[in-house]
Amino acid sequence: MPEGTAKNYFPTRDSLLEAAALRMTEQHRVAVQRLRETTPEDVTPTEISELYPALLRRAVTDQTQILAMFELYLEAVRRPAVRDALSAMVVANAEANAHLHRAAGLASTARDGGLLDAYYLGVAVSLLALRPEALRTLGMDDPYALGIGLFSATAARPGTAAQNGSRTAS
Repeated sequence: MPEGTAKNYFPTRDSLLEAAALRMTEQHRVAVQRLRETTPEDVTPTEISELYPALLRRAVTDQTQILAMFELYLEAVRRPAVRDALSAMVVANAEANAHLHRAAGLASTARDGGLLDAYYLGVAVSLLALRPEALRTLGMDDPYALGIGLFSATAARPGTAAQNGSRTAS
């Protein structure tokens, strides 16, 4: 849209960034709800693990949303309203991750989901920002393996329980 029209709706940079964060949060909420509604009752951990390579592949091939997310994260450091919107989205995402993992019989917590989200963002920014040679040297040039690794690093296994933020065998 023309700059003048944008200024009519969002007269300040803060109002534009807050609106962008709220819009991304709403889009994410709808996507999470759709995932919850379409997840089969007999979903397996293996099927859940396949989501994460797909998300990384999407981040690398269709960069619009992930780049907007990175920009909003940086703005959230300086803008409380953006921080509030992103915080709500990340908490909801972590809880949705834990719910999805529990549906597959995993004893995941919101903390596990939050770590998965944070690890995902770190890996995604590396995939986008680093040269292919650097990614190869680091063994980070395979989004599929990275996605499975993210899931494996944060998904509680069946037969484990989370207590006070740490896992103990039951």
